[in-house]
Parts: sequence; structure tokens; C-alpha cells
Amino acid sequence: MNAVLVALADKDPEITREHLDELAFLAETAGIATLQRYIQKLPQPDVRTFVGKGKLAEIKEFVVAKQIDNVIFDDDLSPSQLRNIEKELNTPARDVKCRVYDRSLLILDIFSMRAQTAQSRAQVELAMNQYLLPRLTRMWTHLERQRGGTGTRGGAGEREIETDRRNIRFRISLLKDELEKIDKQRKTQRKSRSNIMRVALVGYTNVGKSTLMNLLSKSDVKAENKLFATVDATVRKVVLGDIPFLLSDTVGFIRKLPHHLIESFKSTLDEVREADILLHVVDVAHPYHDNQIEVVKNTLAELGAGHIPTILVLNKIDLLPNADVNTDDLKGYYRQHGFEHVVFISAEKKENLSELRRILFETVRKKHMTIYPNYVTETTQVIS
Repeated sequence: MNAVLVALADKDPEITREHLDELAFLAETAGIATLQRYIQKLPQPDVRTFVGKGKLAEIKEFVVAKQIDNVIFDDDLSPSQLRNIEKELNTPARDVKCRVYDRSLLILDIFSMRAQTAQSRAQVELAMNQYLLPRLTRMWTHLERQRGGTGTRGGAGEREIETDRRNIRFRISLLKDELEKIDKQRKTQRKSRSNIMRVALVGYTNVGKSTLMNLLSKSDVKAENKLFATVDATVRKVVLGDIPFLLSDTVGFIRKLPHHLIESFKSTLDEVREADILLHVVDVAHPYHDNQIEVVKNTLAELGAGHIPTILVLNKIDLLPNADVNTDDLKGYYRQHGFEHVVFISAEKKENLSELRRILFETVRKKHMTIYPNYVTETTQVIS
């Protein structure tokens, strides 16, 4: 599978390049190789085809010549834009149609491949159906939509669309009911562990949360160099000093995360909303990690978790290009931006984990004594 990527230019060319690098990484995660990139300077997207007529003709020429399988846009497309672009790119002579993705559809496809539990599979299917519902018309562009001569309203295509819409609405209703039942079961489970502290790992996708989860909990959570390696929330019991707590690894955030996906995963993200402490993991070697921090902070605020005490964990220090980076200055910078606790680590190289454990223990203990002043700790062992 191959693809070309399409984006509108940002005022800063470096940001445009970084956005397309991320889109190429998303495509790679979905098993799609990027062969070409197209960038157009427009004050706003063309209402019909997102890019201008000339740029679309240029893209079509390459797609036809190289037999491209997919064209991926870095923004969401309206139903009419999606329909118009597909119509323009697919010539009658072509046997296999070129598929048009927008950013949301690509992310949804990746989530559908990654989901393992019944809950996450239902959440992804719900989000996908909500995405597809207003876009059904493009499936029927080959059908005549004139009024029939039998007195019925609309042609064959129109009737088929309405049938599909009813089926999708019915499926959405079933999935919401199914997720509501699962959510009630999860709430019961969370109540049963209400006397123990909860810490949640959060952060941009592919920053090393699962690797850190494995180190802190001595578990075997899947960790790989791909976006959204973790879709299902994982919870493990961890002990630091004499304080036990539950540590959750959650799905990574990303810029322009589809709204339907956030809505569908809200029950899974209860692990974040109901946490006592957050470990916000950051790839400090990424050139735009400050932007990623803002994306995560904004998403947490949208989830109603922006007020939770947070430890900023700046990971991948082994990849920093300048070995003489003044970490004290950087800590001061982030503290000025609202992070009381800041620690630099390398989860991959297991560097500076002792400082992270110390800060985490002090934070957990302080919070623990506030919430459970009369709690008697059980006999536990210290994680080394």
C-alpha cells in the first residue's frame, strides 16, 4: 500500500514539515508507505476540493502515473470535499480505486487495528459509525438519484442511502447501550478499589508511556515505536515505600484527535479523570515537544482532568542532541508554566529512574495522607 500526503501550508514551514512527518508516521502505522508530499499555500481550504483546482490536477497526474492507492489529507474533509476529490482522482479506466483519507479516518482505522478488548472495539466502531453517517452519500454517486416513475420519493440511490442511514443509526444505538453496560461494570470495579491511590500515565502518542509503565510496575505492556501502540487502558498495582497505588497506562493523545473518538473513549479515559495524580510523559527530544505538551493539556482540560496534580516526566534525554543541556534551567522554565514537579529520564536506557521514583513517592505519600489520613498500609515491598 502506498500514498501521497496533502496539507495546507502553515506560516512556519518547519511546522508544516513536522505535521507531514507525523502524518507519514500515522500512515506507516497503518501499513501505508508515503511516496510523495504536496503542500499548498491557501488562506483557507477550497470549499469544493480542499486544495485548488491546479494542485488537485497535479496530484491526479502523479496518482495515475504511479498507481497510488491512497491520498491522505492532514485535515478533516467535508462529505462534499471527500466526494469531489474521489470523483476527480478515480478515472473510469482504473480497476482499483484510489482511496481518499482525511486525518480522522486514518486515525480511526489505526484504532480499529489496535483495539483488543470488547470495550475498545465497541468504542472504535461507535466513533467510525458516527464519522461515516454524514458521509454516506459518496458511496452512491454512481447511482441515479432522480425521482422514480412509480410514485415513490427518490431514486434507487436515495432509497439505499436512507436504508444505510437507518442501519447505522440503529448500530450506533446498540453500541451506546453496550458501552453504557460496560461503563457501569467499570464503575463498580473502580468503587471496589476506592481505598487505594490512582496514578495515570498521560501524554502525546509514542512518547514512551508503555515503556515507563513496564519499568514502574514490572509488567509486560506492549511497547513499540508506533503511534497508538496502546489503545486499551492497562492498570497495574505498584508499591513505592509503604504506599501501594494503581498505575494506569492510557491511550496517547495527538493533535486534531477526532472528536467522535474522544467522545467514544470517555469511559476508558475515566482512568485519567478519576486519577489522584498524573504522570505527564513527554518526548523531550522531539523538536516540537512544547506543542505536544499544549495538545495534552488542552485534551486533559476537555476531559475535565486539567486540575489533577501532575508530574512532568521529560523522557528520552539520551536522544537530546546537546549533551550539555541545562536541565535546571529547563525545570525552572516548566515550573513557570504550571508544573510543580519536573524530572528528566530515559525510560529506554533506565536513566534517572531513582529521581522519578523519589518524586512520585513523595507526591503519592503527600496526597495519600490528605485523602486517607486513617489508612493503615499493608506489608509491602519497595520497587527497585
